[in-house]
Amino acid sequence: MTARRIAVPVLAVIVFLALWELLVWANGWPTYKMAAPSDLGPAFAKYFDLFLIYGWQTLWRTVAGLALAVVFGVAVGMVMGFSRTMRDALYPLLVGFNAVPKATVVPIVALMFVGWHDFNTVLIAFMISFFPIAVSVSIGLSTLEPEYRDILRSLGASQSTIFWKIALPKTLPEFFGALKVAVTLAFIGTNLMEIVSPHGRGLGALFDSGKTNSDYPLMFAVLIALAVLGIVLYYMVVILEKTFAGWAERPAG
Repeated sequence: MTARRIAVPVLAVIVFLALWELLVWANGWPTYKMAAPSDLGPAFAKYFDLFLIYGWQTLWRTVAGLALAVVFGVAVGMVMGFSRTMRDALYPLLVGFNAVPKATVVPIVALMFVGWHDFNTVLIAFMISFFPIAVSVSIGLSTLEPEYRDILRSLGASQSTIFWKIALPKTLPEFFGALKVAVTLAFIGTNLMEIVSPHGRGLGALFDSGKTNSDYPLMFAVLIALAVLGIVLYYMVVILEKTFAGWAERPAG
């Protein structure tokens, strides 16, 4: 079963790359118009040191923003989940903020914190991944069956006991589902800031450099590097989900 789970996605990636290579070859596109997978190896080799340095910068900023989103998202979600008044008050604000395209927020943050590239990059990663976590925790807690609370209270359980024994386990599936979405969103936020910021660094800045020099192999190599980082971080969340909420997974029919 484990071998199949590894082989199937690897095979899918190979088929994707083969179709991509075939598309470029069939249309006769030069590298300044469309890079093929066979063009990416030389680009990775040429800029290997930059990929290591900038890849690490992108990764740690993304993880930092995601970690802040988890902390504040869980806190806000708990407040909304346990209090209908707070839920009614905060939901419109969260929805309204999330509806604003982050591409329009990035230049504002970049100008507000000029020279604070690490801070504004982490901030955007946090802002763009906060919403799904807060909402998922809120929904998980607000839909907790009241019968469970009543039974535990009749047995003398405290509010904290109810949270740890019933509310928290019930919320974990929704939380990890939102976290897997937030991982990709955090990378989007990080790279938007790295591209837009006048002091941008990281893979986003490397992509922008490739765009400036019309270096398509470099640009596509950056995209592949971002995809790999996103996949690695995603499957780290999957491992955590199986560890802490594996009981909620149902076998496919």
